[in-house]
Amino acid sequence: MSDDAADELAVDEFVEYCRTQAGLLSGSVETMNEEADELLDEIDQEMADIRSRLEALPDEVPATETPPTADVPDTSEADVTAIEERQRELEEKQLLVEAKQARMKAFQDLAVGYTELAEELPSTADDGAEALTRVVEFEADADAPAYFDERQTVVEAVMSQTDEDE
Repeated sequence: MSDDAADELAVDEFVEYCRTQAGLLSGSVETMNEEADELLDEIDQEMADIRSRLEALPDEVPATETPPTADVPDTSEADVTAIEERQRELEEKQLLVEAKQARMKAFQDLAVGYTELAEELPSTADDGAEALTRVVEFEADADAPAYFDERQTVVEAVMSQTDEDE
């Protein structure tokens, strides 16, 4: 972005940009929260299913021994194996929930950073060029482009402009 273009931009435009970015991040957090809630509901339901299956298993009651040649299926062993498999699946879902929660925290932290920057810019940036510099530095330090798949950040726009100028 050239200095002329930066001069044409007002500090208020960068304040609005930061607020928009914070809003988009908050929306992403809401979506991730709904997804995490769905996973937690699935985990709760599966845990209830596992509990009921465990309660249905017969207690260890001495039984008559069958001859070793008899091919009688042991249903309780199959139930235990199925329950163990479901437990592994639940653990994987729990890991997904934890990863989603960590991602939500990162998005929330970046949204807070954008909000704080939006609040600071009117009193600390003398002009659009200084506001642009502050936003670019903030986004570069926070690795903001990694959070926006379908939207170009200011730091990306500046970097692509710099690449074109070279």
